[in-house]
Amino acid sequence: MPEHNNIETQLQDLAALYEITKNLASSLELRDCLEKTMETLATMKDMENGTVTIVNPNTGKLEIEVAYGVSSEGKERGKYQIGEGITGRVVATGEPIIVPHIAEEPLFLNRTKSRGNIQEHKRSFLCVPIKNGKQVIGALSIDRIYADGISQQANTDLQFLTVLSGLIAQTATRIQKVNQEKDELQSENQKLKRELSEKNRINDIIGNSSRMQDVYDMMHRIVDSNATVLLRGESGTGKTLVAKALHYNSKHKNSPFIVVNCSALPETLLESELFGHEKDAFIGATEDKIGRFAQAEGGTLFLDEIGEISQSVQTKLLHVVQERTFQRLGSNKLIDCDVRLIAATNKDLEKAVADKQFREDLYYRLNVFPIYMPPLRERRTDILLLAEFFMEKFSRENKKEIRRISTSAIDMLMQYHWPGNIRELQNCMERAVIICDDDTIKGIHLPPTLQTSDISSSASSTSLSTTVENFEKELIIEGLKKNNGNQTKTAKYLDTSLRIINYKIHQYNIDPKKYKV
Repeated sequence: MPEHNNIETQLQDLAALYEITKNLASSLELRDCLEKTMETLATMKDMENGTVTIVNPNTGKLEIEVAYGVSSEGKERGKYQIGEGITGRVVATGEPIIVPHIAEEPLFLNRTKSRGNIQEHKRSFLCVPIKNGKQVIGALSIDRIYADGISQQANTDLQFLTVLSGLIAQTATRIQKVNQEKDELQSENQKLKRELSEKNRINDIIGNSSRMQDVYDMMHRIVDSNATVLLRGESGTGKTLVAKALHYNSKHKNSPFIVVNCSALPETLLESELFGHEKDAFIGATEDKIGRFAQAEGGTLFLDEIGEISQSVQTKLLHVVQERTFQRLGSNKLIDCDVRLIAATNKDLEKAVADKQFREDLYYRLNVFPIYMPPLRERRTDILLLAEFFMEKFSRENKKEIRRISTSAIDMLMQYHWPGNIRELQNCMERAVIICDDDTIKGIHLPPTLQTSDISSSASSTSLSTTVENFEKELIIEGLKKNNGNQTKTAKYLDTSLRIINYKIHQYNIDPKKYKV
C-alpha cells in the first residue's frame, strides 16, 4: 500500500510538472507564467499561498513577485531583508528549509497576514532557493497542511519544489534574454528610424516629430514634380523654408528661386511686380520692367501670402496658371511661362471662397498638392531641437560660448503655447543668447511672455518665496550636472556647505543620481 501511494504521488508530481513546464515554456511574460505555476501548485498539489520572492537589485530587499492567494496589500507588506525571517535565511544560505508548524517557529514573520489564524491547523511552510548558476536570486515557498503531520511527504515536496525552482530560474534567464534581445531590436529600430529621419530631412529644416515626418514625406513625393504646391499653416511655421527646400532639392535647383510677398505690395504695384510692364504703361513707368514670372523662368516662383491678393490680380494669376502665358502691363504680346509655382497662405481659403473674397477656380488651381505645416504647439518634441539649433547659431553670431539650456528654461520652453510658432522661438532664443553672460541659458534669460505663461499662472506673480525656490533648485541642478552628481563638489561649486546642499536636495526632491554621466 505505501508503495502504491508513492507511485501515485510520483505520477501526480509528473502531471503537475508537465503542466507547469508547458506554461513556463510558452510564456514570454515572467509574471504571467509564475502566476499560472502557483495556480497549478494549488489545484494539483494542494500547496497553498504559493509565493515567488525575488531580490530587488536596486534596494537589495526581497520582494514578492508573484503570490497565489495573497492580497495586493499582503504582497506590499511581504518585504524582507536578506537573512530576515525564513525566506530571507533561505536566500542568504542558499539552502531549503521546512518549518513543520509555522505557529511554533519564531523566525516565521507572516508579514503578508494572508493565513488568518495560524494556530488553527498544523500548517507547514516549505521554502527553496531560486538560483541563477551559483547566485541566489530569490525563493519559492508554499504552505501545506499534512494530515498525518510532517512526514516523508514533506521531503518529497521539497525535492519537487527544488526541481521547480530550477525550471523557474531557467525560464527567468530565457525571458530575460528574450527581453534583452527585444530591447536591442527596438533600440536598433529606433536608431534606424533616426537615421532614416536624418536622411529624410531636407536641407536646414529642423524637426523629427511625427508631424514633421509627414511633411518630409509629402515633400519627397512632390519635390521633382511640376505640380503647383500650396503651403498651408499659421504664420511662423516655416512655409518659406519648405518652399526653398522644395526648389533647392529639385531638378530646378540650378534655376532661379524668386519670392514675392503678395501682402507687402498694393494691387497696381503687385501686377507690375508679377508680370512686368512696358515703358509708359502707366504714369511713372519710364522704362521696361521684367516681372517676377519672367525672372523665375525655368525655376520656381514662390508667392507668399497668396490669400491677400485682389480680385483683379487673382483673375490674371488664374490665366497664367491655366494657360502658362502672361502679358506685361501695357502690352498685348503673350509671353510663354515655364515656372514651377509654389504658393503659401495662413488664411482660411475655404472661408474666403465661401465669402466670395477668393476665386473658387483659382483656389482649385492652386490647391493641387497642399502641404500643411503644423504649428509648434503640435510638434512639442521639436521645441528643444529647434531651441538648441538657434542657441548654437546665435552663439556663433555673437561670439559667445553658450553650451546648454537649463532644466527650468527647458520646462518653460516646452510648456509655452508659442502663438508665433518657430519665428517667435527664434526671436526668444536670440534674446536669451544676447542677455546670457554664462555658458548656460536659464529661465531668467527668457522673455517675460514665457515667465508669465501658463506654467507659472497658478502661482501668484508676487510670490517671492516660490521664485527664490525655483531659482535655488535650478542652481543646484546646474551644479549637480556640472559636477557629475557629486554633492560635495556641488557644495564647493556653489560656495556653500554640504549640509545645506543635502538639506536643499531633500527639500526640493532632487535625485543626484540622475545627473551622473
